[in-house]
Amino acid sequence: MTPAISLALHAASHGAAPVLGALSLQVMTGETVAVTGPSGVGKTTLLRILAGLHPRWTGTLHLPGRLAMVFQEPVLMPWRTALENICLTAGCTQGDGKAALASVDLAGKYDVYPSALSLGQQRRLSLARAFAATPDVLLMDEAFVSLDAALADDMMTLFEHLRKDRNLATVIVTHDRAEADRLADRSLILGGSPARILDAP
Repeated sequence: MTPAISLALHAASHGAAPVLGALSLQVMTGETVAVTGPSGVGKTTLLRILAGLHPRWTGTLHLPGRLAMVFQEPVLMPWRTALENICLTAGCTQGDGKAALASVDLAGKYDVYPSALSLGQQRRLSLARAFAATPDVLLMDEAFVSLDAALADDMMTLFEHLRKDRNLATVIVTHDRAEADRLADRSLILGGSPARILDAP
């Protein structure tokens, strides 16, 4: 079976500063992989390489499918309503957009602007937008950080519900090992300088 994601990274840097060393990553369709490690080690850089958002790296990447990403902070268009944020970004119909909002308990918030939503609601909107894009690959960067324990648990339950029966390849970046153990089929630990995969159970 061909992996949904296949990365052979030689090196990555921020300016002249090396961040990531040589590593390889393969994620199969239907598999969820967590990338963990201390803050600043390069987890988000790795995710941004997969998303095509980090220019300073060498190696090869094979990721042929449709991709969606959930960022650490909700990246929403403040001048657009919740429904428009989904439909314009995911390229879906209004009916599908409303269904996506309903799936994250935001039914009735179609015409509400992001500034009128709580952080938890903005996170749910970001999650709904990602799934509305019907991706083959989903990338999540600390999507549950800065939430209290109860809300984070609700968000993870929601993610598990949305992921069910969808044949996605998912990469989750998190500093929380409990979150990784709960959501992922396997975990990779980044460490060192420049960072490499230290542990691949």
